[in-house]
Amino acid sequence: MSKTSKRLTLKDLKHPINFLALGFGSGLAPKAPGTFGTLAAVPLYLMMTSLSNLQYLLVTVFVCLIGIWICGVSADILGVHDHSGIVWDEIAGFLITMFMAPSGWQWIVLGFIYFRIFDILKPWPISWLDRQVGGGFGIMIDDVIAGLFAWFCLWITVKIVA
Repeated sequence: MSKTSKRLTLKDLKHPINFLALGFGSGLAPKAPGTFGTLAAVPLYLMMTSLSNLQYLLVTVFVCLIGIWICGVSADILGVHDHSGIVWDEIAGFLITMFMAPSGWQWIVLGFIYFRIFDILKPWPISWLDRQVGGGFGIMIDDVIAGLFAWFCLWITVKIVA
């Protein structure tokens, strides 16, 4: 199965698993669905900013773990492994990036940029994981690692600026 062999339509959102995997519809964007999926994560992040660090971490871990199942089932439904429209992994990666980030739009924008850079460029080991690991875990793991790399860059930036 190729990554984008199926054109997605609004009908694909009717299945509740696809609705989640396709980022509440953001993954239907004809260009840059990963970027739109990451944008869909921003309101979720904003809703989570009032949580304690532990609560935020637990919700993010849940999003990642349930994402393995959501992405795997959606890939099966769509008949395409890691279709570019599956963006639940971008949502999880952005939430990882923003863990313990200071408040303010500048940090959200910077976290967004850092995450997109790592998700698009896929430096090692992200690129290796993207090619070698299959199923829902394979769909999720490269974005989880990209989120961790982006989190580290954001954390370093906060330390330098603060």
